[in-house]
Amino acid sequence: MAETAMPQGSVPPDGFGAAGRAVGQAVGQAVGQAAGQAVLFGHPDFAGHEQVVFCHDGATGLRAIVAIHNTNRGPALGGCRMWPYAGEAAALGDALRLSRGMTYKAAMAGLDLGGGKAVIVGDAKTDKTEALMKAFGRAVDRLNRRYITAEDVGTTVADMDTIGTVTDHVVGVTGGAGDPSNSTAHGVFIGIRAAVRHKLGRDTLDGLHVAVQGVGHVGRFLCDYLHKAGARLSVTDIDRAALERAERDFGATAVGPDEIFGLDCDLFAPCALGAVVNDATLPRLKCPIVAGSANNVLDAARHGAALRRAGILYAPDYVINAGGLIDVARFALGFDIEAARARLHRIDDTLTEIFARADAEDRPTAEVADSIAEDRFR
Repeated sequence: MAETAMPQGSVPPDGFGAAGRAVGQAVGQAVGQAAGQAVLFGHPDFAGHEQVVFCHDGATGLRAIVAIHNTNRGPALGGCRMWPYAGEAAALGDALRLSRGMTYKAAMAGLDLGGGKAVIVGDAKTDKTEALMKAFGRAVDRLNRRYITAEDVGTTVADMDTIGTVTDHVVGVTGGAGDPSNSTAHGVFIGIRAAVRHKLGRDTLDGLHVAVQGVGHVGRFLCDYLHKAGARLSVTDIDRAALERAERDFGATAVGPDEIFGLDCDLFAPCALGAVVNDATLPRLKCPIVAGSANNVLDAARHGAALRRAGILYAPDYVINAGGLIDVARFALGFDIEAARARLHRIDDTLTEIFARADAEDRPTAEVADSIAEDRFR
């Protein structure tokens, strides 16, 4: 059952009401930005979440949301994302979507974990301080291991180290898994090979044209794997320096952020933020496969069906990008690196099963994956 309590106080222009005097005070109701109405249970991304916690610390400026979707298989594990959201509604939506995805990801990876996610509202380049990260860590600690945090967009291994000074409920610290980006990319590479084998009947990526959207941490590692496998790369990113490194190191061709959707290629690999397959972009895709590291690639469930009708094979995001979770989960659950590697390579088997069932049942791959995952965590 989701916990609920209305915050006291006024709602400032950015949509955040006073979320309580103590760091980590739980409130299960969001405040509508425009009218001040409760919007959590009616939010389009609310999916039976067990608990939604709003965290505020006046001294450090912390404004964060922790969403715990499901803990039937074990404690909720998921990264902490720091992003300059426009307001509460956007931050809440991201936390709800991402935490749900983590439940499905953990179940499909066979891990005894549930799904959770945290978002901190702020610009990681200008707003992040050691004190703010410690305040967030204390908020996590108050949840008594119902939620275990980790690195995500806008946070680093160093941030996890800082959080680790005030709580044990953190993974991905120095001396532990560290940055899981390489493991995520390796799992995506394994999944891409499975998708290419199923859709194109090929056991090699040599000579294939792959369009990679986002060449930050995971995207860069993925480009390295693809380049070494002989793939030809087209890349885009809002970071010009990252593009120049990809051009230099992998012989990639840089294209504009909007141009990437219309490239005639063999595979589109979204490796940045989510919802990139939507009503505007889907008709422009000229590829037989969509497979990348981004979370929540589909803007809506109906886009999975639309991809199938268009003859495009979609590798469900929470299946193909589970490598990072598998890597950090070994420290939360206590299995060794060889077991982690074995789970990583099972991404191939899992996707192969999903693709086969989708064909046999004439269903979208995302729908098939959801069905399998739900059988495992409900």
